[in-house]
Order: sequence, then structure tokens, then C-alpha cells
Amino acid sequence: MAVYAVTGSASGMGAAVVERLVAAGHRVVTVDLRDADVVADLSTAPGRRDAVEKVLAAVGGRLDGAVLAAGLGPAPGRDRPALITQVNYFGVVELLEGWREALAAAGNAKVVVFSSNSTTTMPLVPGRAVAALLAGDAERAVNAYRIFGKSAPAMAYGGSKVAVTRWVRRRAVEPDWVGAGIRLNAIAPGAVLTPLLEKQLATPSEAKAIRSFPVPAGGYGDPGLLADWVIQMLSPAADFMVGSVVVVDGGSDAWFRADDWPRPVPGRRLRGYLRRMREFRKERR
Repeated sequence: MAVYAVTGSASGMGAAVVERLVAAGHRVVTVDLRDADVVADLSTAPGRRDAVEKVLAAVGGRLDGAVLAAGLGPAPGRDRPALITQVNYFGVVELLEGWREALAAAGNAKVVVFSSNSTTTMPLVPGRAVAALLAGDAERAVNAYRIFGKSAPAMAYGGSKVAVTRWVRRRAVEPDWVGAGIRLNAIAPGAVLTPLLEKQLATPSEAKAIRSFPVPAGGYGDPGLLADWVIQMLSPAADFMVGSVVVVDGGSDAWFRADDWPRPVPGRRLRGYLRRMREFRKERR
């Protein structure tokens, strides 16, 4: 039996992950705003600290894995960009940093962070907002969204997911993570029929845009099928999986970016590539 922490456990894909882990005989410490072992508000720094401490106390300082599924969608509202930023970015980063030693104690822990295919299919996401989040500056990130007016929540959603995915890929290869036996990866769903999407589809102003978005496979994803992917990413099959982003979106990313990836390292980036090679060799001397 392994021990896992799952955020966003009360509904949607997080709930589906919990159901599968429990059915497999594992112990799961759930984290959410309600109906969870640890009830915590991840939109606030005290709430995040509380989640870190209570989970650590519950597991005795050892975690075999974690699934960070808690997140807010781009619903309308003046305060929404700030809330999205706090939950979708800091609600992942601060919890994982707080749990890192417990994950390392397991020796071969797996972590799955919920990203989104908005990271590659949403245009105009401001790079300065992403850079601000990676620097830990929430206020500067939120300020960067204000010029988008009513579209600010959507930009905040895209920005938070780009930033958290880059955080995953940066940290995944560092000695403190992979060197400590922690496999850190992300899953990027597309349109999945969660309560959040159902609510958006019931709102005429949002439903039109959602239904017009290309999903070549047709329809919407099932939370259970996404959970099956997460379970695979928590299994020994993921031992050689480090810093990967698994896109499960019915083909939307391929529709928009068939020729964008894979892309060879361009000549203008050769210096950076060689610098990283030297850094890698130096770290392992």
C-alpha cells in the first residue's frame, strides 16, 4: 500500500483519481475546500501552509506520491484573475515545495501536476505574467492581465497553467527532485466533462466559445479516462518519465500545432544548449 496526497479531490478529475487509488488499496489523504481529509483554501497563503502541515502530519513525513488537481477555471469576475493565480500556480508550487522532503523520503515518489492544453492552444498569454509567476510575484502577474478586460480571467488561467508547467519542467531535472528519487510530471487535459465544464456549458456566453473550439475526436473527455492516465503516471511505468507533459485533449493541440512540435534546437539557441550541457557535466563530477 502506498500513501498519496490528492488536491482538488472533491469533484471532477481529482475525485476520479482518488476513487482509483482507493480501489487499488492505497491510502489517500484528500485536500479540498470541502468533503476532504484536509479542508483548506489554497487561494490563501495560510490555507496553503495549513494544507502542507496537515498532510505531513497525517502521513508521518512520508509520501509515495501526490496529484495536484485543484484548480480554478476562467469564470467571469473582477477578482477572478487573482484567485486563479493563487490556486492554479501557488496552490501547486507551495504545496510541492512543502512536501518535497516527504516525497524524497519515499525514495521513488511520483508527482502528477494538472496542466492544461491551454498552455499551447491559447493565444496572447502575456509572457511577462508567466515570468512574474516563476519569480514568485503574483501582483505583477495579475497586473499584466488587466489590459485584457473581460478576457482577463481567461488570460490568468492560461498564464497560470503555462507557469506551473514550466515550473514542473524546470524542477523535475534538478538534483533536489529527480536526484532525490522524485519523478515530477504534468498532464495537460483538454475539454473534460467535469462540473466546471458543465457549468460553463450551461452559461450561454461561455458555451458558444467552448462548443466552437476544435476537438477532432469529438465530444468531451471523461474524468475517469484522465484519471487512468494519472494512475499510469504514478506507477512504476513512469520510473523513466521526468519533466514530461502528457497531452490528453482529443486532438486539439495537434489541430493547432501539427508542425510546431517536435522542433529541432534552432541555431540561435546553440549557445544555450551547449551551456546546459556543460552545467550537466559539472553537476555530475
